[in-house]
Amino acid sequence: MKLKHLEIFTVAPPFPGWGGRYWIFPKLTTDTGIVGYGECYASTVGPKAMQAVIEDVFDRHMAGENPENIELMFRRAYSSGFTQRPDPTVMGAFSGLEIACWDILGKARNRPVWALLGGKVNDKIRSYTYLYPEPGQESAEFWVDPDAAAAAAVRFMNLGFTAVKFDPAAPTPSAAGMNRLCPTSPAPSPSARRSARLWATGLTFSSAPMASFPPPARSASGVS
Repeated sequence: MKLKHLEIFTVAPPFPGWGGRYWIFPKLTTDTGIVGYGECYASTVGPKAMQAVIEDVFDRHMAGENPENIELMFRRAYSSGFTQRPDPTVMGAFSGLEIACWDILGKARNRPVWALLGGKVNDKIRSYTYLYPEPGQESAEFWVDPDAAAAAAVRFMNLGFTAVKFDPAAPTPSAAGMNRLCPTSPAPSPSARRSARLWATGLTFSSAPMASFPPPARSASGVS
């Protein structure tokens, strides 16, 4: 089995376009017809330049190689630059291509990728969701409306989620809109108002994709 073909999908984030300038997904196909997909996360340049980097990494270090030989291909890509110090763009390109290789290997063996990477640790894990408007009700106002964010949090809580994620540094609404929400006192920031409403739902939430754990028990002398 050999890596034969690369196709790259560059897509825009969902409306209203926050969450990054673009997302880029490579698709690898082997000479046996197995397809694997990945995501090149560390895209530090524009999409056209990033696509050229991905193509270069694939053409020089991966095309015609067995997708099992991930470490070999990594060492080629890592060592091909100046004094073995590749920048995040090159490693970001390789990371997405490597994910696609693991996808191929799992499909070739009819096994989940975790079984090829040391095995299962947990039967299930806790997950979170971003706050999104309901399908068909997307609008720019949703992303700066704390009441809409709280309503979305409750909707996802009813689906079984116990944690949500949102951006506390989202753009602010107009001064007029803030004054209408709080006409007799200085307007709090949208993120502060949104946080207050989300706390009321009882959900755990964060501004970064991190796991949430119960706080450690405390004794009179400190943390036990």
